[in-house]
Amino acid sequence: MGRLVLMDLDDTLINRSDAVTAWAADFSIDRNLSTEHAQTLTEALRERALPKTFEALRTVLGLADSAAELWDAYVVGLAAKVRCDPAVLARLDLLRAAGWSVGVLTNGATDIQRAKLTTAGILDHVDAVCISEEAGARKPEPEVFRTAAARCGFVLPADAWMVGDNPMTDIAGASAAGLRTVWVSAGSTWATPGLVPDHISPTVMEAVDFLLGRPESTR
Repeated sequence: MGRLVLMDLDDTLINRSDAVTAWAADFSIDRNLSTEHAQTLTEALRERALPKTFEALRTVLGLADSAAELWDAYVVGLAAKVRCDPAVLARLDLLRAAGWSVGVLTNGATDIQRAKLTTAGILDHVDAVCISEEAGARKPEPEVFRTAAARCGFVLPADAWMVGDNPMTDIAGASAAGLRTVWVSAGSTWATPGLVPDHISPTVMEAVDFLLGRPESTR
């Protein structure tokens, strides 16, 4: 009986937050944006960015580029800023060698998420990818977890885990869909009442090590 782990992408497998900050800084310098406008850009992209995000930004920042042109520049530029630690990629390989199926489940627009996955070199180390835009559902909706599991050849409930950094989209969503969970804390303290992850790891590497050390479940 196989085992499944679904991995979050942004701020779990890769550091999206730092990449956004670095891209916004470079873009602001290139476009001679004021310090105030540079901060506005960074804040607008910090939590979530979509093509429509740039429809408002182009006006606020006084940019002549179309929203589509700005989005394309963001996709290429942000993807160039992200990386996945080679040690993490090696851990994903160890999971698969140990009989785990490994999938990536991420919210976001398909083009930018696939660009980040490609640039970070993750695609060769996982069995399947599920991106919310093309799946037609977003974490924490249970349906997207079922879709991601199916792409790895599993039907929930199964011996399945979700590893991610977001208490609501990753941990609460996965729990509701019947998966067990590992929260990647990155130094934070768990503070979501009424919900407890099955395990807490400071980093994604330690989360994978935890899974590698688990005996196969009868679940």
